[in-house]
Amino acid sequence: MSVFFKDISPDNPVKKGDAEALLADIGVTLDPADSSDFHQLLAAVHDCAEHINSLPDYQPVPDFKRYPREDVHLPRDDEQTLGHAWAYKVLIRGNVDPSTERSLKGKTVAIKDCIAVAGVPQFFGSDAFPAWTPETDATMVTRVLDAGADIVGTATCENFCNSTSSFTSAQGTVENPHQTGYSAGGSTSGGAALVAAGLVDIALGSDQGGSIRVPAALCGCVGLKPTHGLVPCTGMTSGDAVDDHAGPLTRTVHEAAACLDAIAGYDGIDDRSLGAAKHGSCGFATSLLNAQPSDTLSGFKIGVLREGFNIDIMQPEVAEMVKSAAAKFQRLGAAVQEVSVPLHLEGPAAWTIQQRISGAMGVLGQAHGHRGLYLTEFEHARLPWTTENFGKLFPSTKNTVINGLYLAKKFPGLYCKTMNLARRISDVYEDIFKQFDIVIMPTTPYVAPKHGIRGTPKQCFEPSIGLTSNTAVFNVTGHPAMTIPVGFAPAREDPSVQLPVGMEIVGGLWQEKKILRAGYAWEAAFDWKSCRPESVSTTSRQVSEYAPESSVKMNGCSSPIDIRALSVEA
Repeated sequence: MSVFFKDISPDNPVKKGDAEALLADIGVTLDPADSSDFHQLLAAVHDCAEHINSLPDYQPVPDFKRYPREDVHLPRDDEQTLGHAWAYKVLIRGNVDPSTERSLKGKTVAIKDCIAVAGVPQFFGSDAFPAWTPETDATMVTRVLDAGADIVGTATCENFCNSTSSFTSAQGTVENPHQTGYSAGGSTSGGAALVAAGLVDIALGSDQGGSIRVPAALCGCVGLKPTHGLVPCTGMTSGDAVDDHAGPLTRTVHEAAACLDAIAGYDGIDDRSLGAAKHGSCGFATSLLNAQPSDTLSGFKIGVLREGFNIDIMQPEVAEMVKSAAAKFQRLGAAVQEVSVPLHLEGPAAWTIQQRISGAMGVLGQAHGHRGLYLTEFEHARLPWTTENFGKLFPSTKNTVINGLYLAKKFPGLYCKTMNLARRISDVYEDIFKQFDIVIMPTTPYVAPKHGIRGTPKQCFEPSIGLTSNTAVFNVTGHPAMTIPVGFAPAREDPSVQLPVGMEIVGGLWQEKKILRAGYAWEAAFDWKSCRPESVSTTSRQVSEYAPESSVKMNGCSSPIDIRALSVEA
């Protein structure tokens, strides 16, 4: 269908002067001599748009016969838990393929409420528009069912997945399973709480800046953000194609590996996964079972990232707990050394600029630029924006739009430069991973804070400021990163409250087996629940100031610190 110089139909709404009005929005004018031609071309493209809009959509069709949806309903009061951890309840029974080795048979799974499950209404943590019902299943949903797992519901996510707190969802607050009144983290808040509380075995989550790893760390479970593209995001509501990652939250590293086996690999739809291995060929769980206990990490080189600790808001007890956990790797046969990557500290700024510009376009329904499945029902449910529905968004989402529009207008070309600098940070890390198998640091700079309040924008932001200091950078670079629980530290607001500490394990691109191996070895050798500080130093020391003994005594977890300094400057 040609869009060039057609006769303008009488019912075409494009009027003379429309082209000039559109260009006036970007501060430019049109040569009057060309006005008539561009009017005709604009009318033609309108007709083309109407034609495309009239065609049937094209989405993968779920196998409802094999996977019927049973008892889809809002959770009853007696089913709701941990505040408001469930978004919707449903039972979809898994049906494992006998020919596959990717079995999750007997496992229960909760799906984050931004991942499409056909026939199950989705809130996306918002009440700015009515819940919309997907017509298709996300690829990872189909794959866990094919692996034999049972899906038992969708889990609450934070408002537009735009917060690392757990009080921002319009559906309700999610409580930390270790202490009511404290954050479960976000935006995979419900999934992390349900897994850590033992109510489901696995949660499937998304991570655009730390949304798997932050709640996993605050709740005390394993959270894995794979290499960008390893798990297709087909059927997942996108924050931005660059930042989008999907992965599992589990109670053990082996369960994370088994789930990753089930969901990883290109699906023929999502172009972000073009570089991924063939589905079913990864062998993550098998690689762990083949490890020899006698030389668990023999030959492994582990870098302790100086900049991962040198954060202004770093809680001393968190830093000390992760230092102690790092030292334990030596007892498993690994060589542990300090490493410095100064550009790590530029990660949050690069993420902020990139996410604000592209995130604003996504919220406004202008996301584009990659081949994949677009969730048209979601777009129709929320667009166009009005003052009324925009006013119902949480301040973090409003801020994304305001920031993105401002940056795009005032700093032309900034997005391009930011992406170039992001590639530089990624390249520096790839050089580091030529020397080290993994790099470790605290997942979050402090343990779970108390819930904030829905007051002014400032009050809404305060509880989670800086939580992604060590996570967002790896959404920018695309490197795989996993958090495992390594102990407890006191709440900042109340020292009598003990809350989980997460250690982030980062590896080279496509090197998930290394981070899984390290986490599995640590988890098998040490009981993180017994690692609690008896006394805590009043000030935090820099990583480079390691002493023969840590200044924090750990119940059942004391470990001499002997980490040789190695500085790698970028």
